[in-house]
Amino acid sequence: MPSLLNTDHVIMRLFEALRTSESVESLECKPVVRLLSYLRNAPLFIAAAAKLTLSSKPINDIMDSMDDDTVRMWIKELVKRGHGTPLEHGIYSFEITCSRVASHQIIRHRIASYTQVSQRRGDKIMRSLVREASKYIGLELPKKPRNRDGYVLYSKIINEVIESAREWDKVLNIVCKAFIIPPRIYREKDLEYIKRLLRGLRDYYKALANGYHPEDARFLLPQAVKTRLYVTMNARELIENFLPLRMCNHAQWEIRYIAWSLWSQLRQVHPILFDYAGPRCILYENRVRREPCTLKDFLEGKCEFVIERCPELVSSKNIPGCIKAASIDLWDNRSFLANLIQEKCRC
Repeated sequence: MPSLLNTDHVIMRLFEALRTSESVESLECKPVVRLLSYLRNAPLFIAAAAKLTLSSKPINDIMDSMDDDTVRMWIKELVKRGHGTPLEHGIYSFEITCSRVASHQIIRHRIASYTQVSQRRGDKIMRSLVREASKYIGLELPKKPRNRDGYVLYSKIINEVIESAREWDKVLNIVCKAFIIPPRIYREKDLEYIKRLLRGLRDYYKALANGYHPEDARFLLPQAVKTRLYVTMNARELIENFLPLRMCNHAQWEIRYIAWSLWSQLRQVHPILFDYAGPRCILYENRVRREPCTLKDFLEGKCEFVIERCPELVSSKNIPGCIKAASIDLWDNRSFLANLIQEKCRC
């Protein structure tokens, strides 16, 4: 098999097999990102800001003189020259539901604004899991525990699921209400793994029942527990930092999935900007080309990489396969093929 993977033809066939196969069912245990708002005329503002650096005209006059072709031309110049400051005039806000593992990675991107749900004040996400568990065992449940007895009941319900549940699909449906499940665990149907997550939540409610404050009890929660963030970034942070680092195949699988999902939504609203965005190899490649190429152009073989290696030291001939592997939904049961494509993502 390794010898077959030396041909781009085989890589493309594998990639297309993954892309055209039935998508994985909608899973609550996957991270979710939703683009909520954006500056609708961002491409125009960015292009006009770029031209402003070389013009004595007021910004309004510059914008009035620009058509779509002119806007595209100036944005391509920004991509080629790495002139990033005009990109800061485009603003995008989105909501992310992910694990605490991923949220701690996301907030490392410092040129952004963040608001995150309080784990101390709000446990609605976790209570949704307990409600689902109560349905499974056929027990009526109060919407919110009001006292020690309520927390004891919550812990007993979770423990009942841990002790009695044997069906993977049913336990998964419960656990996904409050936890992100790693793709490998999902594909291998590791029941013991997801029960370990339930044990952490059970112990959390036991601690509350014993009188501990939520700010202390939460130390018992697994990092897979879901959180929600409202994020605002400008186009420069997205195009030059967040997307290049997090769409890369070397990024952790959860934040990589978030980045590709966000990129797809950004392309839908402003393709003129985000067609040229992608992993770091795309950013570096377009800085040295005479004319920049879109991520789609590279994936379809319309453009070839001229850089010798990407920043992660993957050779130019192997970069397309590496990008394709990065874009695959690892929760898909067919994603074992991604392991074959992964052979191309080597130095």
